[in-house]
Amino acid sequence: MASSSISPCFLCLLVVVASLLVQCSYGARKLNALVEEPSPVLTYHKGALLTGTVSVNLIWYGKFTASQRAIISDFVTSLSTKGGGQKQPEPSVSAWWKTTEKYYSQSKTKFPTLTLGDQILDESYSLGKSLTDADIAKLASRGAPNYAVNVVLTADDVAVEGFCMSRCGTHGSSPRSKSGRFAYIWVGNSATQCPGQCAWPFHQPVYGPQSPALVAPNGDVGIDGMVINLASMMAGTVTNPFNNGFYQGPKEAPLEVATACPGVYAKGAYPGYPGDLLVDSTTGASYNANGANGRKYLVPALFDPSTSSCSTLV
Repeated sequence: MASSSISPCFLCLLVVVASLLVQCSYGARKLNALVEEPSPVLTYHKGALLTGTVSVNLIWYGKFTASQRAIISDFVTSLSTKGGGQKQPEPSVSAWWKTTEKYYSQSKTKFPTLTLGDQILDESYSLGKSLTDADIAKLASRGAPNYAVNVVLTADDVAVEGFCMSRCGTHGSSPRSKSGRFAYIWVGNSATQCPGQCAWPFHQPVYGPQSPALVAPNGDVGIDGMVINLASMMAGTVTNPFNNGFYQGPKEAPLEVATACPGVYAKGAYPGYPGDLLVDSTTGASYNANGANGRKYLVPALFDPSTSSCSTLV
């Protein structure tokens, strides 16, 4: 499996509230919650983008409860105009996702339609509880061979190469073959390993300004943190699926649509503060997007090519 480069930063030696370390096979969010001025433009490198109907297949590695799987599968369902046939109240996940569509206007490719595909369970830890990048690629190959984004989700008792040290997730792609080519993502559940790094702001950060943790919108710090990182990687995957799409900087360490806006979730964000989020009056949970089946989520800011700035829903 072709993996990509690592994302730029340990910009974070400086600080940091540990926003989503997500590093990728192409782009990545790392331990880095600096709210900084983004680069002025993400350049299109003329490579292939995703198009047509693309299935998002979920490979669950390790033990997840049915309710945990539902939180993430509902998020994937939300990445469509109506989110599973339901109109999402604004601000919505589907409205957030539309920012990625703006990049396609700079190419001749039609923006893809995402659908929730197969869900594959591996509760027996068939490759053990300590995984390498090669293991992640192998697990990703269990999904569809083409017109697919295969998402590997690892449980909170699974160690993955680089997890918590430099990244919370990755995205990359398979090599070309007769059966086609697919993009893939890995995101880990940080609940017991590094919630201060990969589930901020739902857990106090390891470094930087210390502010109270926010209440997770779905009542699960690890899973709600996974949603943030999955959202970041989905945005990077659709705009830079094969490491020659939209990004800035060196190919080995690209800055992508979500990683260009670290630590920003709403207007008023600054280091250690995610911004002025919405708060559920019943649960006290913080969120910025409504999703399918009445869900609420926290999604990262995206770099908007039409304004050359980080765009938030609230």
